[in-house]
Amino acid sequence: MSNNPIIARLALACLSALAAAAIAAPAGAQGEKETPPAWAYPVNPPGFKPPPDDGTVRQVPGSKAGYTLTQLRDRFLAPNWHPDDYPPMPEIVAQGRKPDVYACGFCHRADGPGGPENANLTGLPKSYIVRQLNDFKNGTRKSSVQERDPMRLKEQLAKAITDAEIDTAATYFASIKPRSIVRVVESKTAPKVAVTAWYYSALPGNEQEPIGQRIVEVPENAAQFVNRDTRARFVAYVPEGSIKRGQVLATTGGGGRTLPCGTCHGGPAMRGVAVIGLPPLAGRSPSYTVRQLYDFKHDTRTGSQGVIMKSTVKDLTIDDMIALSAYMASLEP
Repeated sequence: MSNNPIIARLALACLSALAAAAIAAPAGAQGEKETPPAWAYPVNPPGFKPPPDDGTVRQVPGSKAGYTLTQLRDRFLAPNWHPDDYPPMPEIVAQGRKPDVYACGFCHRADGPGGPENANLTGLPKSYIVRQLNDFKNGTRKSSVQERDPMRLKEQLAKAITDAEIDTAATYFASIKPRSIVRVVESKTAPKVAVTAWYYSALPGNEQEPIGQRIVEVPENAAQFVNRDTRARFVAYVPEGSIKRGQVLATTGGGGRTLPCGTCHGGPAMRGVAVIGLPPLAGRSPSYTVRQLYDFKHDTRTGSQGVIMKSTVKDLTIDDMIALSAYMASLEP
């Protein structure tokens, strides 16, 4: 337990709440039958093929580096656009290990911010990262739409990666100061989008459509994200009123609908409790957060803390998940 009395009290409160929730949750309880919201689990259309490489050397703002599309699509290469922004990448992050352990920085980018299709690793507790990779390895962390490439490739990597490589990668990403790469905008409308490589891009022409009950998260600059630039940013359009509604749920539990999130995730700031390996929630991709809440509810994340999380999300609706995720994403990490 931490020597910091505030952290220690928070950790004890969290552990007490988790124990009470685990006792209250009936073993093997199943959530109501729902269909995974397609907008949260974007799948490439049949026959989708990325554009061919024309040999052009691509560049991004603020960098002297250059890469071709072929290099940018190499899963054993993490483009090193801004080496002064982060510590030197370990080999497992920069290059991976052939044939099955892809470079961690390929999907999550060189210093870990990722995108809507995967996790933002910046500032996550080392023990949390280790636990998640082991859950992928032993099959207790899956997805409600498992055939999506980000999940399929992560599962493949986790089965091949060694404990030493996990430790190295987790130590590296945990050392990176957390930052948000998403701006949350409440709106009645959102850009019309298409799925491109497991995430959404706005269609040309800036056409809008009613947002309905969904989150539409798109790159501010699609080319910058395709180039795997660590400085790429996103806009997440959410329904009007989502942030306030999410704040009420997150801070009060919504009258018993769930537990106040800050009890375990670092108080009102939602910056996690590293001493007991609980992740920060502030400033993360809201699309990603919705998927995790849905997966916990529907028993596809059943790892070491899955039962506890299941008990806190079992009564949440999709609208609740949208609101919570919008609020969390709006916070400074």
